[in-house]
Amino acid sequence: MIDFRYHLVSLIAVFLAVALGIVIGTTALNEPILADIENQVADLEQDKRALEDRTQLLQTQLDTADSFEQAVAPALVADALAGRSVLLVSANEDVAPELVEQMTAIVAEAGGTVNGAISLRPEYSDPSSASGLQNYVTGPGRPAGLQLPETDDAGELVASLIGQVLMKPAGGGAAADATAVSSVLAGLTALDVLSQDSDTVAPADYAVVLTAGAFTGDDAAERNDTLVELVSALDTAGSGAVVAGDAAAAGENGLIGAVRSDPTLSAAISTVDNVGTPAGRISTVLALGREGEGTSGAYGTGEGTQPVPPVPAAAP
Repeated sequence: MIDFRYHLVSLIAVFLAVALGIVIGTTALNEPILADIENQVADLEQDKRALEDRTQLLQTQLDTADSFEQAVAPALVADALAGRSVLLVSANEDVAPELVEQMTAIVAEAGGTVNGAISLRPEYSDPSSASGLQNYVTGPGRPAGLQLPETDDAGELVASLIGQVLMKPAGGGAAADATAVSSVLAGLTALDVLSQDSDTVAPADYAVVLTAGAFTGDDAAERNDTLVELVSALDTAGSGAVVAGDAAAAGENGLIGAVRSDPTLSAAISTVDNVGTPAGRISTVLALGREGEGTSGAYGTGEGTQPVPPVPAAAP
């Protein structure tokens, strides 16, 4: 008869056989698997070194291109803004102060002057600020003699007010006096919707609206609409406006994207989506000159853009 001891020995034999098979099989497979893994690691290390070399080469080329663009910028923009003035408007808090300084420098290289710099605070485009802005713009605190549009849109009203006091009429009419400029800036500063970044601000021929990134949230479109109204007002009140920013600003919910997506706006207002580079700043200045001639365009690296505006022909 087969007793329990026999069953126990049989089970132990089976488990030993299984264990032995696993050990033998693993030992047989380990060597080719390990060799394959080592080959893959070696290939990845080689690819990594190749990518590092490629990245270094591209960075060197980029640095060289930037250096070249900086070197030729004075020649390319020379006299493009001769005798003209520019207002710099930072549309959001993501615009770096260094960019304002760089734009001020290249405007000077183009023969122009920056008549002032202001920054919009998030409250400017916040829908919850509309009531306070409308009360100020339509109240007794605004300078006399300004003609505002017949609308209840607070964004359009304050944009018209800013455009009339900070831009020189393209037709040669009288610009707002220093008292009106100071009054409006003080009123809007008190409402915490903008700040004055330069020691003085005076009406200018052109406006450059600097932007970075894009709005997020449910009110993104509404905030963009408010900024677009300001850009449009600056463009209409003066000799032209250019919106200059980064690639993110040219995307969805970005100010550049909002302008480019509207055929009417894009036909009237120039945009530049690489202002963080020397080429982008050159394009911004040249675009201002084109605006003065009544020509607008989309410049930069985005889809459907031109690399730079046409460079004016040198005088014989």
